[in-house]
Amino acid sequence: MSQKPIGLFDSGIGGTSIWKEVVKLLPYENTIYLADSKNAPYGEKSADEIVALSIKNTEFLISKGCKLIIVACNTATTNSIDYLRTNYPIPFIGIEPAIKPAALYSKTGAIGILATKGTLTSKLFEKTANEYTKTITTIKQDGEGLVPLIEAGKLNSVEVKELLEKYLKPMLQFNIDHLVLGCTHYPYLIPQIKKIVGESVKIIDSGEAVAKQTKAILEKHELSTILSYLGKHNFYINTNKTVLEEILKDVSLNFNVAELNF
Repeated sequence: MSQKPIGLFDSGIGGTSIWKEVVKLLPYENTIYLADSKNAPYGEKSADEIVALSIKNTEFLISKGCKLIIVACNTATTNSIDYLRTNYPIPFIGIEPAIKPAALYSKTGAIGILATKGTLTSKLFEKTANEYTKTITTIKQDGEGLVPLIEAGKLNSVEVKELLEKYLKPMLQFNIDHLVLGCTHYPYLIPQIKKIVGESVKIIDSGEAVAKQTKAILEKHELSTILSYLGKHNFYINTNKTVLEEILKDVSLNFNVAELNF
């Protein structure tokens, strides 16, 4: 069991930001990544649709022998993680916006959260936000339109810049000092975001925390690999693989990308 792969799925290529942190911390683990780009963005779908897609993705990864699954998508986590944990026998790691550290370490008493509609309107998000943001100002913004542009490979486009300015500049008027990225696609926009918010705003995403939690859960369930050589990594995508390959171009690991009719 320990030599079986870690599975990850996302509504596209964004969850590779999580994957990169996982393989950095756990270099000997094998992984399988499923990019459901055909159905991106999940954030604009109903809760029932998101759960159905998460089930489909999970069953694909289980069919590939995955020993643990990382739901590398904030929207899928907040809408389906309880169902998945209840109905499948393997451990699941979810992704939540890192509201807690932003709220705890804010000096100005104001934080911004950039996420998808599906995350911002979920019960899990509401519960977490209510728990940690009672005494601070929280500016929530739906990043509508950003995921399709990232999926299209337009990271540095004028359209992305205009949307980010539209979404982030109003937050600065509230004197935020932390910006929480509540979508795994958004870390790929950090260079552009920094140009808008400046150095005084700390940008927080969940990648490193998820990698640490994955390591802890593998150890808890005695699932950590016993191999002592670098893992193999297989990526599957149900649209053209060009953008995914571009996102992975700087990865110097043994990986393969395949298109999938899924």
